[in-house]
Amino acid sequence: MRRITRLTLMVALALGPRVAFAETPGADWLTPAQTKQALKAAGYSEIIKLEADDGHWDGEGIKDGRRMKFDADPRTGAVLGEVPAE
Repeated sequence: MRRITRLTLMVALALGPRVAFAETPGADWLTPAQTKQALKAAGYSEIIKLEADDGHWDGEGIKDGRRMKFDADPRTGAVLGEVPAE
């Protein structure tokens, strides 16, 4: 058990800055409100979830009456990819 804890700590320390960056919007990103506005202009009627993830906005919303998962560009709000949420 102690070995697992030590390994977990080593991994967390090694990835710490990357993990913090991956889940924190960058200084040059659109705000969540600006991103939601861009997504609505792209056809989303409602944004259910929006969070920073691996260098982009990740979320879920309603488009054309369907619940969709999407990735959005952090600087423009443009949809990078979308799939129906299951």
